Amino acid sequence: MNLDLRVPMGALFTLVGGIMSIFGFFTRGSNIYERSAGLNINLIWGVVMLVFGVTMYTLGRRADKRPKPQSVEGTARPLGHGHGGH
Repeated sequence: MNLDLRVPMGALFTLVGGIMSIFGFFTRGSNIYERSAGLNINLIWGVVMLVFGVTMYTLGRRADKRPKPQSVEGTARPLGHGHGGH
């Protein structure tokens, strides 16, 4: 199995970022942001996580679709066999 870690990591960050962004959007102007100098931290970091997650997911999926390089028979030496016929 050849799983690129960017795919599940991107999906997780996209999900959490989406939830935080939605929560931050619906709580705009609320009193809960008084302690953070009036900044809507949930919306800001939700969008950051959402963008990061979509980027990682896209890069991971794009790498899965790239064709695998074909090895030419007889040109690659197996690792760990040293030099010569000892």
